[in-house]
Amino acid sequence: MDCAQQVSFFGVPAILESPAIRSVIETARRVAGSSVAVLITGETGSGKEIVARAVHQFSLRSARPWVDINCGALPDQLMESELFGHEKGAFSGADTEKPGLFELANNGTLFLDEVGELDPRMQVKLLRVLDGVPYYRVGGRKKISVDVRIVAATNQEPEEQVATGRFRSDLFHRLNQFRIRVPPLRERVQDIIPLAKHFLKQQNPQAVLSPDAEKALEAYSWPGNIRELRNALIHAGIAAQSYEIQASDLPVAPLRANPALVRAENGRLQLDGVERDAIHQALARTHGHHQKAADLLGISRRTLSRKLKLYRLQGEEATA
Repeated sequence: MDCAQQVSFFGVPAILESPAIRSVIETARRVAGSSVAVLITGETGSGKEIVARAVHQFSLRSARPWVDINCGALPDQLMESELFGHEKGAFSGADTEKPGLFELANNGTLFLDEVGELDPRMQVKLLRVLDGVPYYRVGGRKKISVDVRIVAATNQEPEEQVATGRFRSDLFHRLNQFRIRVPPLRERVQDIIPLAKHFLKQQNPQAVLSPDAEKALEAYSWPGNIRELRNALIHAGIAAQSYEIQASDLPVAPLRANPALVRAENGRLQLDGVERDAIHQALARTHGHHQKAADLLGISRRTLSRKLKLYRLQGEEATA
């Protein structure tokens, strides 16, 4: 992987620009050839599912099923039925039999996203199946055996969860046969602009980023990672008045992080022309309505009033 590239893992595109993310994908390629369980850790929105898909695609099971579930998305009482299936009449509403995700993933890969959200009871049941013990569907009388490769992911620190008793140590060690850490976007600055261009093209193929917009994007720490970046580009694509996206079209947070747009005055830091232009645009679009302009900018009305005084924009026509 000597050059930047865009690839796709089961229909999900991945931008492989920075050495950090290329190294992660290369690690996924190496571990894919084994049958060990893989635990992927990283912040929310950093791309853990992409890495999980890469493990499956590079593996000998790639022609077999890929099945995924977010362990925090379902109530605890439904998780058992979802994972292990149920028989007809097993509980109220079980009008037909239903195979569980383990059965659907047989000979393939089951991706347990946010596995740290599982309740203790489900952790015990999951551990038994991972250890190769046949299981019953809910309400079933026939034991089921499956051959499934497990890839799990969490945005939490699993060792801390174990230490506090929120996650079983035996399940942790079973899942942690091989660990892959996905670095946050702030540690992969080289990925920011290629990702931003990708998201922008999805929204408007004609749109481009101006140099000042690129600087603002690269200077921001992106605590929400790739998901936040994508939302910022959606915002910018809507806010822009031309095909060239300006820094002032971005949400406020990335602008505040750009040193090139900040200057010192009377011992205070303030944004220069970019924020001033953003306020002008917001007031123009809301016909001088301060509350609506503040909402558009993502700041409070009090903050907007302070900035209006700071930039001497009080001459703008304003309404309540």
